[in-house]
Parts: sequence; structure tokens; C-alpha cells
Amino acid sequence: QVQLVESGGGLVQPGGSLRLSCAASGSIFRINTMGWYRQSPGKERELVATITSGGMQVYADSVKGRFTISRENAKNMVYLQMSSLKPEDTAVYYCKLRVVIRDYWGQGTQVTVSS
Repeated sequence: QVQLVESGGGLVQPGGSLRLSCAASGSIFRINTMGWYRQSPGKERELVATITSGGMQVYADSVKGRFTISRENAKNMVYLQMSSLKPEDTAVYYCKLRVVIRDYWGQGTQVTVSS
């Protein structure tokens, strides 16, 4: 059974920074993609950033230059360093692990950007 647990969310002022972490546990094939998605009230869940086990990264245009995704393969961890945060970044952030065609999701962590 694969489990994902996110941490690091919270309240931050506009322009501030926050680092999210996601720990994956269970039987995980070493070749996979991990990523972060977010969902705001009334909106669909959207991609923020993904990273393959080989290090290839993809970012949403809205976060390019502000967010950085990274991972530690040996620990099955993925991180999202968020900088220059804006109120529109407010959302529940979800960690996702994709192995071949199967997706696993974390429970989400709330990020609120407000003064």
C-alpha cells in the first residue's frame, strides 16, 4: 500500500516563502514521477510542478521562476520551494506519485497567502 503525506503548509504573507514536503512510503517502483497539484475553492485541481525520478521537471506557467520542485529518490521525498508567493497561490496543495499508469495522492496541505 502506497501512502503520501504532505507537510509544510500554512499562512504566509504576500512575497513570502514556504517549503512543502511530501513523504512517500510503501512499495514504490524506482522509476516514477512525483508532483504537486493545487486546488482552490470552486476551481479544478491543477498541475503546479512535476519531477521524474531522472530529474526532469515541468512547471505551470503561473509558477515558473517562483517555485522549485526537487526530490530525494533514496528517501522517496519530494519538495516544493515556493517563493514570491501571491494571494492567488492560496489553495490546498496535493502531492501525487505516478507509477506507470497508476496515481497515488496525498491528503493535501493548505497554503494561504494573505496579509
